[in-house]
Amino acid sequence: MSGFFPGHFSDCPSPLREGPSHQELSQDAGQINLMISETLQVVVNNSVPDPLDDTLQASGEEPGQPEQPQDPGKTNLMFSGTPQVATNDSVSDPLDDTLPASSEESSHPEYTHDLGEICFSGSAGRIDADDLEQERPAPFLLPLSPDQLADRAKWCSQRDEPGALDEMISLHYDALRYYNTGHAYRGHLLGNLSVMLETRFERRGNVKDLDEAIALQTEALVLHPVGHTDRSGSLNNLANGLSSRFHHRGNNKDLDEAIALHREALALRPVGHTNRSMSLNNLAVRFSSRFDHRGNDEDLDEAIALHKPALALLPVGHTNRSNSLNNLANLLSSRFDHRGNREDLDESRENLRCALTLLTQHDPRRLLVHQSLARLYLSSRRSGLYDTGVGGNTDSLNAAMHHINAAANVVSGGLLSRLHASLRWVHHASQHSHGTQLEAYVTSVQLLDAYMSVRASVSSRHNIMRKFPRTLAVDAASWTLRSGRAVELLEQGRTIIWTQMARLRTPLDSLQTCGDHALTLMKRFRELSSLLDKPPASHSEGTRRADAEAEETRHRHLVKDWNGTVEEIREIEGFSRFLLPPLFSDLQDAARGGPIIVLVASKSSCDAIIISHKQPPTSIELPTNLQKLAELVLAFQEAVPKDAGPKGNQRALMEALRELWDVVRPVVETLGGIAQQGSRIWWCPTSVFNFLLLHAAGEYRKNGESLSRHYISSYTPSLTTLIKARASHDRSPSVPFVAIGQNHPAGALFTLDAVEPELELVRRLMPAPPTISFSKITSVDATKSTALSALQDNTWFHLACHRMQRINEPFESAFLMRDQPLSLLNIAQMDLSWHQFAFLSACETAVGTFSTPDEVIHLAAGLQFAGVKSVVGTLWKVDDSTVALSRGVLHKLVRGWHDEFQTSCPSAAPSGPVAG
Repeated sequence: MSGFFPGHFSDCPSPLREGPSHQELSQDAGQINLMISETLQVVVNNSVPDPLDDTLQASGEEPGQPEQPQDPGKTNLMFSGTPQVATNDSVSDPLDDTLPASSEESSHPEYTHDLGEICFSGSAGRIDADDLEQERPAPFLLPLSPDQLADRAKWCSQRDEPGALDEMISLHYDALRYYNTGHAYRGHLLGNLSVMLETRFERRGNVKDLDEAIALQTEALVLHPVGHTDRSGSLNNLANGLSSRFHHRGNNKDLDEAIALHREALALRPVGHTNRSMSLNNLAVRFSSRFDHRGNDEDLDEAIALHKPALALLPVGHTNRSNSLNNLANLLSSRFDHRGNREDLDESRENLRCALTLLTQHDPRRLLVHQSLARLYLSSRRSGLYDTGVGGNTDSLNAAMHHINAAANVVSGGLLSRLHASLRWVHHASQHSHGTQLEAYVTSVQLLDAYMSVRASVSSRHNIMRKFPRTLAVDAASWTLRSGRAVELLEQGRTIIWTQMARLRTPLDSLQTCGDHALTLMKRFRELSSLLDKPPASHSEGTRRADAEAEETRHRHLVKDWNGTVEEIREIEGFSRFLLPPLFSDLQDAARGGPIIVLVASKSSCDAIIISHKQPPTSIELPTNLQKLAELVLAFQEAVPKDAGPKGNQRALMEALRELWDVVRPVVETLGGIAQQGSRIWWCPTSVFNFLLLHAAGEYRKNGESLSRHYISSYTPSLTTLIKARASHDRSPSVPFVAIGQNHPAGALFTLDAVEPELELVRRLMPAPPTISFSKITSVDATKSTALSALQDNTWFHLACHRMQRINEPFESAFLMRDQPLSLLNIAQMDLSWHQFAFLSACETAVGTFSTPDEVIHLAAGLQFAGVKSVVGTLWKVDDSTVALSRGVLHKLVRGWHDEFQTSCPSAAPSGPVAG
């Protein structure tokens, strides 16, 4: 509930219309670093996590430092104005750490507190230009008066309209520039802006909004000292902000301070005060939070004692009665769980049923009430109080799943809140093997994709992905292994960041024959995609917040227009599935050049799915588990640095490769009835499989078995990527090939002596013109801009240079040129769809991050997703022995490519073996 103070600005202008706002591999284990594939070579990382660490943090990588995880539902999910469904910023992982498997029901009730009080001015009169330090009164400088801003703020707080909320936040920042410190209206503006920022934090989960809201609330409280009529509202707002921060970061001091502030606010609102119910509710919510975190029975009883008079002050028909019913019901349910009093359970259920009947179909608050009902039925199921009859236990579970399903589908509830609800649905449906498990997984994957699509930058998308369950897609696939649906879910739930970037580059040439309207849509789609594909403006620390807000609002408007255009295109005959996730029948086309083996590593099992071009998928349970695979990755981490070189004894490395052979042997045996010996196969690894040297698996003894004795291995990060890599383009009679070398970039501590000889080696290996048109860029000429131009103009290229890796910001990883880094983000923004081949002679160019293994974010992947058909990447550091190995690799590649070129083979890349 929001407190509104009557009043207006008589001299302010009328509201204006809304405007725009702001052969086989050698068994030499030391020669497994370089690989070749028709698609991206995912060469595994030699930095491996502690296998006991579920987060699989890379060696040397700081953990993502997620703020102290909240117990989902312990957090007091907040409303603003007429309460709006929202969640906290701590995007926890209910499939992993937050909802332990040992807990039947680990989520706590979700209470609603009144997020903040939107204040009107409460006074009238002309604004003095001297107060504003402006030449003209503010009404003529601002599009809306403070009261008009407050009215719009109230409207925004009651609806999930992202664009409108962003615009109002931007306008409030503009207003604060005019109403300077000391002005009577500044406190109201600060408070209202803080409420909107906290509302946006609850809906979208950006912690910067929360920090900013608390700073503004603190300033507003200073402007409302003891005796000020608006002090209670400022106390309430600051207390709510501190409580949100407590649930996000877990600092007990914030919660205790919030309780003290709410007590003071309640004292200023005696019996008869309009907002007494609000203060009773909010203080009760804080006590319930403290009970959840500290387990003090007195806090729970105090919370219930406060909620009952709060409810009594909200008669039937009051806007916020449903909120109060929901909160009291959750507390009673908690007390039932704690003490087993059946009367508490009965009263809780009745309150929730009443709360639901008070809300219209599109009211966002239905989301929380449905979640509360789901929790209640799960509590009932555990207790067995209502399950004495036949099927009673099942009925309670079905009712719980029905309500959590309904919560995830409350469209007005906002994407983030719905995503959290769907993840809880996945957790409970999986835990109880409920029939809605597949639907829960599908809903979660779709909502995650939708939520990620509104983020303005790829770096922000990656940071958010790190906070969500990294095993969502593989867990979904593991549950549906024996159907094509498993492959569909993997394709939709992995490489989300790359997929969203690729959507903006979708060709639409086939629309040209569908009429004038289709042509208009095609043009609009291309224009909007081009605008969205551009990197957002970077803002320095000194940039006005209003400018950053305007940029964010612009991006959201573009996303909305782009989505609308896509929907219109789908209405055209033949385009009903435009940009929808591919069906298995479409994905099978990736296997027309040979079988694809998708490796799935989940907590429940580790499996392989063999995909053939025309046959149903074949699933194989592998003789390993997630723990053993993590330990195997660790073994490679320890063995590679000391064994990979020519002087290494290779004992530890060979032991690890033997163990890996035991894992993939069942796949090789099954492939015997599907693919010819010596033919090419493609691996599509997920989860920890991304960090294993699959192609090099073998027994490493005399006459021993190995994967390379049976098949030629290549890799692909996804099936869609492989299909894209095989798209044919007309070939030029002369292939442009550039070799770029930078032996001493800016800031380097040493020179790479082997760069110049390596490029000369590449030149000597090239066929004579006109087959190859070769050029070389080195030394001072190898700058960032020169390299970008060369990459754009040459369909084959070789890079020899230093590499910089940024684990926490992987899109800032880069090839180091003479002046500036050539980053992964620079590469990802290029269109290299006509390019055939890239050889990356730099350290660890195919090393990804353990925090998001299935996003496959590294330099080699960037080139693949930019369109390069074949990429050779490196697994560990490149030294003189690696360069010597490169000679043999390049010789085979060029020979294979030349033979294919001469025979006009349509294959996009050489078919030579993996280097060995």
